[in-house]
Amino acid sequence: MANPVHPASTHYVMSSAGAVTQMVPTKDIAFQAGNYSTNLHSTGIEHEGYAVQGAAWYTEAQYEATAALVQYLAARFGIPQDRQHVIGHDNVAGPNSALVSGMHWAPGPSWDWDHFMTLLGAPANGLPGVPRTGQVVTIDPPFAENTQTIQVCPSDDPTGQTTACADRRQPADFVYLRTAPSETAPLFGDQAIHGTAAGTDRVSDWGSTAQSGQQFVVADVQGDWTAIWYSGSEVWFHNPGGANTKIGYGVKTIRPVGTTAVSLYGSSYPDKAEYPAGLGASTQAPLSMYSLPAGQAYVATTGPAATDDYFPSSGAVVIGGKKMYTIQYNHRVALVYAGDVTATDAVRHGED
Repeated sequence: MANPVHPASTHYVMSSAGAVTQMVPTKDIAFQAGNYSTNLHSTGIEHEGYAVQGAAWYTEAQYEATAALVQYLAARFGIPQDRQHVIGHDNVAGPNSALVSGMHWAPGPSWDWDHFMTLLGAPANGLPGVPRTGQVVTIDPPFAENTQTIQVCPSDDPTGQTTACADRRQPADFVYLRTAPSETAPLFGDQAIHGTAAGTDRVSDWGSTAQSGQQFVVADVQGDWTAIWYSGSEVWFHNPGGANTKIGYGVKTIRPVGTTAVSLYGSSYPDKAEYPAGLGASTQAPLSMYSLPAGQAYVATTGPAATDDYFPSSGAVVIGGKKMYTIQYNHRVALVYAGDVTATDAVRHGED
């Protein structure tokens, strides 16, 4: 039943049987992403089920119906069908520092991104091979064979069926990220969740994982281990013979212009001075726990776009004078001002 005063909404809901229900007209803004700036530029699709229960809810009918819907929407609105534009709630940037740690983590580790993108006709971008330092890699573990240990605790399960924390082994759509090239090294801990402490293998802990289809710049290679720049750090994942990656190209990598770190943001609003008098201004503030350090590089998910804002009550649109890149920063995306960075094309080996 529609509830006009509920603070959350979505354009479409997908049942496990593959039924599609439109809840909000696509001409209207739905509040599905937990980030108003993202809501302005996205169409929301929710799925029946509980991410904590693994792949039980994600049926083939649901995958196929969702793929058909995304293909329709992509054609209608000119949206590229790739993992930089088809993202999960768990990939959305936190709009401000206070909200990053509590952002959605669904669809979780059991959504088979590789299968879903194949249904779209857009499997993971890249070439096979052992990655080298400076190259871009697309994370691409084979879902069925990529069995990971994941801990589920009562606080993760809204159904109340989990009564004690327990590990389970299951196919997963991610690779774990560690602080050194060793299976015994601590998991990387996201700054917003853990501060300086290590990460965990909790099902809700998105900070220590790189997900299928995401793209990163290689920082180092040691034996069967690949390091990437991720969340301002060098992190490692097991990648024997390049089994969990493809070598990417045809994208832009982003580096700070100077020798100091630059700020990152969770929204793309104009500067306060760019709003007309009396309209009010959305807050545009750096994410306090994150930065883009000098010497590191990240992949831009799209070209630079002008900052903007929209006021439904009056229909007013404000376009700012600056542009921002969206980058794949960690498990989530982040935004950076185009004037603070330089962009370089990632090409096939041997191309100019």
